[in-house]
Amino acid sequence: MKIFANATPYPIAFLAGLGAAACITVLSWLGSINGALWLMAPFGATMVILFGLPASPLAQPRNIVLGHILTTAVGLAIAAACGVHPWSLGLAVGLAVTLMLVTDTTHPPAGANPLVVMLTGQDWQFLVSPVAIGTVTIVAFGLVYHRLLSRQPYPKRWF
Repeated sequence: MKIFANATPYPIAFLAGLGAAACITVLSWLGSINGALWLMAPFGATMVILFGLPASPLAQPRNIVLGHILTTAVGLAIAAACGVHPWSLGLAVGLAVTLMLVTDTTHPPAGANPLVVMLTGQDWQFLVSPVAIGTVTIVAFGLVYHRLLSRQPYPKRWF
């Protein structure tokens, strides 16, 4: 009897973990060679979806890139307009979720972006790096990884 009846087979799980580790390593390395910020915590959660569930609508390039960009922009706009307060943190996350849903760009890890932006005092440059540059790099890495290593069809849709 299997304890985890729906668990991912070991070879597939290992390859997903390898892809996630390699992608985060590349982003970290790129940041270290040019002194720019290429990482943020929500990217770790993006790894789970992109490498573990590549067929999911949530893992598609549109969702990864636009989900992160839109929610980061919401956090930046609310912080600029209202400051950082308990109610503005809630407002920013709520608006970010709404925006992802109405634009068909839902990517759950991106729901944390307004909190990251507002709690760490980021400015609009954060939208470019790490968010835009990082997400495009993540998608490119995922595309190469899935085509060459995992052999899983990715992406199911672009934009």
